[in-house]
Amino acid sequence: MEKGAATTKPELEEEIQCIRVDSELGKEESNSYLEEMDEEFDRLEKELDGQKKTFAKFTLWKKPQTFMVAVALFASTGGLLYGIDLSLISGANLYFPTDLHLSSSQESQVVSFMPLGGVFGGLILYPLNEIFGRKYTIIFACIMYTIGAVIEAASQSYGMLISGRLILGTGVGIELGSVPMYIAECSTRRWRGGLVSLYQLMIDLGLLFGYIDAAIFANVSGNWRYILGSSLLFSSILLFGMLFFPESPRWLMRKGRKCDAYRVWKQIRGFSSIDEKEEFFVMEKLVTEEREEAEKRIVWFDFIKRPRCRRAAIISIVFMILVEFSGINSISYYESTLLEKSGLSPQKALYASMGPGGVYFLATFPAVFLMDRWGRRAMILTLLPGIIIGCLITGFSFLASSLSVREGIYLWGVCLYFFWASCLGPTAWVIASEVFPTYLRSHGILLHSVVNMLGNFATAYPFTKMLHSLTPTGLFCGFYACCVLWIFSLIFIPETKGRTLEQIKSIYSQSMFEIAKINIKNSIEAAKNLVHFRWDLVWEYTPDYMLSKLAQKSERTRIVFLNTRLRFALHNVCLLNKNACTIFLLNRRYLCP
Repeated sequence: MEKGAATTKPELEEEIQCIRVDSELGKEESNSYLEEMDEEFDRLEKELDGQKKTFAKFTLWKKPQTFMVAVALFASTGGLLYGIDLSLISGANLYFPTDLHLSSSQESQVVSFMPLGGVFGGLILYPLNEIFGRKYTIIFACIMYTIGAVIEAASQSYGMLISGRLILGTGVGIELGSVPMYIAECSTRRWRGGLVSLYQLMIDLGLLFGYIDAAIFANVSGNWRYILGSSLLFSSILLFGMLFFPESPRWLMRKGRKCDAYRVWKQIRGFSSIDEKEEFFVMEKLVTEEREEAEKRIVWFDFIKRPRCRRAAIISIVFMILVEFSGINSISYYESTLLEKSGLSPQKALYASMGPGGVYFLATFPAVFLMDRWGRRAMILTLLPGIIIGCLITGFSFLASSLSVREGIYLWGVCLYFFWASCLGPTAWVIASEVFPTYLRSHGILLHSVVNMLGNFATAYPFTKMLHSLTPTGLFCGFYACCVLWIFSLIFIPETKGRTLEQIKSIYSQSMFEIAKINIKNSIEAAKNLVHFRWDLVWEYTPDYMLSKLAQKSERTRIVFLNTRLRFALHNVCLLNKNACTIFLLNRRYLCP
């Protein structure tokens, strides 16, 4: 969100001179690094030429960037499955309690036991990803989705319906962590935030489809069975399609399959630019080094013993806990029920729920396009106040005496509350998918997914009881976690836009105090710019990698671009060396976020 004071030309030239004088050894290492990189690429290319061609050699997309977007777009269909289930249960919940003669407590259990199954799915996410890889773990999640949906649609009793919800929830827990991780590991640093945000976009599209689906089958006999079973279509599409997409190159590298990782990278990323070559080479060296070190210890203890891993886990987990207690999933599960509480008939409640669902979907598009331009912190700090206001409006809407006024204010508040779709929804997945080192990413995503599902269960299961005890107004006004989340993000969430997954390591190598110090300093600077209407310094819309195209237009832009490119190049060299020169460079502000 914030951009510090611009570096002036004399300051930049002075710092470059300091590098030249104080780090002659760094020059030699840089040259050696480039030579070693060229030799490694030649070796891998020869090894690849010697291998037999396989069906995984795609020719449909001529440009690697197009293939990368296609991989991210199709894999994010997993979010569509999750979103559909969130809203399908909202519509089915109006009918199956009567057909199966369920009590209020049993009704809450049917709705909330899906995230409980997701906890189990999150727990087995790590071994599945480590053994079978990201691709086949997603396929396994689709199988669980399909089985769960079949059992739900065929349920003849409370126990059978609960079993289907638990099995489907297991698929949700597995897919929930695997898809964002898969997309992040396949994406370029320039688009990673936007491509991972596609997952949230698909969740929101799934929510809309679920509401539409429920409205379509509202007047059909046995409607709730068709509603719950309709997710079969999308799980089958994702299952079949994933068979033809590649494995994550970083997972392949972690397993020592360098040539396969090189082949996949060549397909989805290409090596047309120096940035892509550098990122692959640095990734290869660091992942290989991490794998060798991890074989000598129990890596789970790194979350406790290693400060960098501990900070990543704390920030990711605390962020997800606060996101879950913002109440969004409870609204999704009980959207039709809440509209019925406002005075609508069940059928009209189904139709009305499509409105907020559509707003929710459309509200995610800004995140896809702005996540890598504004940055993660900017999206949170700018849009989160809208969620807080929407939550209050939604809660107080139930106090209106007139039915039409109550419904209008409620829908207005829910639509405003759906700033969540541009803010907390995407950033939660982006942060979780990029903060952990490669050798700990499966472990970290496991923790993140389990916390996600537990928070989901903790807000969904007691929702009906809280609705009766606190009243709708008290319940919505009780979702105050957004206020805490805004403060937490302001102080502790570092900016990671434009960084490779390997470069983010240096950001979390700083202490929490240093991260907070930098964030507060930048926030104060941003506040001053905001007061003086210097909007271009508050929201940096132009991404770093686009500055080169503007370098001819102004001296200031040329200096910023030179400083950015120098920082990026030095960062890659420093990641691969741990001598005194590296420490010297890391201590300079070139590598600070």
